[in-house]
Amino acid sequence: MPSAPEKLDQIVDEFAELEPRERLELLLDFAENLPPLPAEYEAQRLAGEHRVHECQTPVFIWTDVCDGRVQLHAWIAPEAPTVKGFVGVLREAFHGATPDAVLSVEQDLLQRLGLVEALGMQRMRGLHAILFYIREQVRKAAAR
Repeated sequence: MPSAPEKLDQIVDEFAELEPRERLELLLDFAENLPPLPAEYEAQRLAGEHRVHECQTPVFIWTDVCDGRVQLHAWIAPEAPTVKGFVGVLREAFHGATPDAVLSVEQDLLQRLGLVEALGMQRMRGLHAILFYIREQVRKAAAR
């Protein structure tokens, strides 16, 4: 089973082969593959817990470490498919990974995916905040 950095490298390679418009289409594929939020988290979402406040789009992310593996669940407003796609990419790479593997992922992921020119700076700030939020939550969960 590939590690989180190896999974991300595979995903980055997929994106690298594409033109900017095709990258957005692939991002939308990841959005469609993001599993729905488990029912046990719905009350917390409705209470505003686990929200990534730096994002203009309502984004809620739950991270935990169980048996040495990261568990990642998310809810993203349906009107934000590109944000949902980015979270789908992160879930694909991080869910089931070790905390160390998640924490080793560099902050330049958006540049490596070639999304900066396709999405613009405003979205980039929010997506950077999502990656930072996940890494911080993993760091805290691993320290428990």
